[in-house]
Amino acid sequence: MDSSVTGDKPRHQPIIMRFLRLLLAYRRFLLILLTPLLLLPLPLIIRTKEAECAYTLFVVAIFWLTEALPLAVTALLPALMFPMFGIMASKEVASSYFKDFHLLLTGVICLATSIEKWNLHKRIALKMVMLVGVNPAWLTFGFMTSSAFLSMWLSNTTAAAMVMPIVEAVAQQIISAEAEVDALEMTYANGATNLALELDENINDCEADDWKEKAKQANGYCNGTANGAHRVCQIEKEKQNPAASETGRKYRNQRDHMMCKVMCLCIAYASTIGGLTTITGTSTNLIFSEQFNTRYPSCQCINFGSWFILCIPITIIILLLSWVWLQWLFLGFNFKEMFQCGKTKTAREVASARVIEEEYKKLGPITYQEIITLILFFLMALLWFTRDPGFIPGWASLFSQYPGFATDSTAALIIGLLFFIVPAKTLSRTSNGESIAFDYTPLITWKEFQACMPWEIAILVGGGFAVADGCEVSQLSAWIGSKLTPLGSLPVWLIILISSLIVTSVTEVASNPATITIFLPILSPLAEAIHVNPLYILIPSTLCTSFAFLLPVANPPNAIVFSYGHLSVIDMVKAGLGVNIIGVAVVMLAVMTWAVPLFHLDVYPGWAPIAANNTGP
Repeated sequence: MDSSVTGDKPRHQPIIMRFLRLLLAYRRFLLILLTPLLLLPLPLIIRTKEAECAYTLFVVAIFWLTEALPLAVTALLPALMFPMFGIMASKEVASSYFKDFHLLLTGVICLATSIEKWNLHKRIALKMVMLVGVNPAWLTFGFMTSSAFLSMWLSNTTAAAMVMPIVEAVAQQIISAEAEVDALEMTYANGATNLALELDENINDCEADDWKEKAKQANGYCNGTANGAHRVCQIEKEKQNPAASETGRKYRNQRDHMMCKVMCLCIAYASTIGGLTTITGTSTNLIFSEQFNTRYPSCQCINFGSWFILCIPITIIILLLSWVWLQWLFLGFNFKEMFQCGKTKTAREVASARVIEEEYKKLGPITYQEIITLILFFLMALLWFTRDPGFIPGWASLFSQYPGFATDSTAALIIGLLFFIVPAKTLSRTSNGESIAFDYTPLITWKEFQACMPWEIAILVGGGFAVADGCEVSQLSAWIGSKLTPLGSLPVWLIILISSLIVTSVTEVASNPATITIFLPILSPLAEAIHVNPLYILIPSTLCTSFAFLLPVANPPNAIVFSYGHLSVIDMVKAGLGVNIIGVAVVMLAVMTWAVPLFHLDVYPGWAPIAANNTGP
């Protein structure tokens, strides 16, 4: 009997394993099939518009969080389900999918396309690093600053993808140079000179070039030309899974390995932190701006200038504290060594300076296309800042008979159209002084713009607007608000902290745009129910949605730097936990101090609706 039992085990085990493998292979299909079926009793038993809208919201939220369907495909579900439930007509839902946000995004992507096509981003990054010096700690700070600055105007993914190949080349050149210095010192210490160990800059350059080429291939990086722009922008359209660099890489010592880890993490985190600064810096800021202005049209306080004033101190403080935290965690933080003046440069610093200078020289003199792109970039920023600065009349006051008609998207479109008009080539003259006319080509073409345009984000945001509109029409938002009224007994700071920690946790496992799209329709009624300025809760929640620092899959910049093979998951978890705490703490500090007079957070505004049965905090 025992033998028969033991004889059955091998037959049963493969069947169970095959079944489990089958479930694993079809888990997304099962999730797509079972989620609507298991939630179906909600609209069938509770036959109200609120329940039917809640059913749609749950299905969409689960699909967004699990990414069982592509985010953009899930975003189209409200257009199908709301008309079927009689919540909104199809024409009404369709109008939610294209808003002022999409026009603003179009203008910004025109700028980003030109910057990437003509390599202006690389010139800016290298110049900023050259300005801060080549001390390892300051070099890291220079890379962080350049990544954060680029991320203010480009996507976080693009900023990380552009700077990482430069960082990788510098890191490998530092390791190579120090190895040669150590070998020479050992040779001289033994009383002999080995010519084979003499410094050979040509060999060093070849080794550095090899590493640079590997880094470029790993990230779709291409120096110059429109094809480079296509490769870079392709990162925006596809899931981040770049080919990993060689693993098992040899480091001279533990410090070299730690240095590579710090540089990688600094780029990933700075690319995300920099995006907080501007409304256009990250998709979560854009989604918040559009949904807020749609829900509260009478409020004109959220614009490019006011957001910049609020967030530039937040960005600087988080950037500095994150830099100190990463330096201390991996390398130690020696203030005396960092700020010592007039000391001799080490081999590490000389190697870093040489690589950065060589990379900058390869760019050559600044080109006509870069100059025009830079001028248009400053014009766009100037138009954003001066549209309605608040303390003085802006250019929007020139159209006083049409108040509120001109928005930030108006300025973005003005400059965006110029990129399709301004010629990319100038007339050149022969030795005889005759002008030669080339074929007319604008700074960017429509194909290049299409390659850089994040269509998935555009549709995702539209789906978020549709969900928000459905919640309003079905009165689901009012119902949620009435149930959240008891929270008014808690202190305001505790409510803000709880909501911030919740979105920070969720965004580690879900995409940032999906997270903010799910939570905004919930947090707005909460603020109205407890009679608190909605900005008091929405601003910190929006900023904390970007704090996805713990895992390589949490956001694309993390995935890009992780692909270089210097980091382990536990490295990113340890470092990211500290940066998350820093971020939440700084955001809490901001909304309790300088944000209060900036947006009058201490009073319930007239532009927010008065909820029934309010209980003050």
